[in-house]
Amino acid sequence: MNKTPLGIGNALRSIAFCLHFYVWSVVMGLTIPFFIWLGGREGAIWICTRWSNMHRWGVVNILGIKIVIEGVVPSGPVFVALKHESMFEAIDLPTLLPFPAVFAKVELLRLPLWGKAAGLYGLVPVERDQGAKALRAMVSAARNLSQENRPLAIFPEGTRVRHGTQPAPQAGFAGLYKMIGLPVVPVAVNSGPLLHGFWKRRGTVTYRFGEVIPAGLPREEIEARVKVAINALNSAEG
Repeated sequence: MNKTPLGIGNALRSIAFCLHFYVWSVVMGLTIPFFIWLGGREGAIWICTRWSNMHRWGVVNILGIKIVIEGVVPSGPVFVALKHESMFEAIDLPTLLPFPAVFAKVELLRLPLWGKAAGLYGLVPVERDQGAKALRAMVSAARNLSQENRPLAIFPEGTRVRHGTQPAPQAGFAGLYKMIGLPVVPVAVNSGPLLHGFWKRRGTVTYRFGEVIPAGLPREEIEARVKVAINALNSAEG
């Protein structure tokens, strides 16, 4: 990952990107009822995908950040377990992966307009500390979406973490892995030093897709292997 100092150029690009992203998010959000009326679920999928594409366009063309992809991007029913260092990779998922179903906190589904579109697109609501009933509902939703031949994207650390830190995967990740029974493709990403926070920097963000980890491993092994793989681009720098 290449990083440059903030400087006046990066500051101006950060402001321009913020205007680009939030203005277009509002404009596109206001069109959601029309697209859902016109195309139902397909209309929601279209607008969510275009929103992610718009975000990636701004990252590349306004912020001047190069996106590098190493390894094989998976398709079909598989767990894709990603490092989470900034908002970038969460919004980028529909651009990065072929029509993924995404595990996300339930609050996102309660947002005006965008929450409805996200639910139709295929967000799996995560309700922490809500007990067995919520877990069963989450597993059922994930299984139904994987049967549509879609990858399931999840951030096993549970939340954004600072670059250079390597927390253990949340306990729920291993539980989902066991109950859903899919192999895992771990993904390292080093977006934090460039894209975490309002002020962005030019440089290179790399996605590194690791080797497929088979289903059915013991909890300790799957957690250890995923932790190592998603931190393959991590360092204490930046």
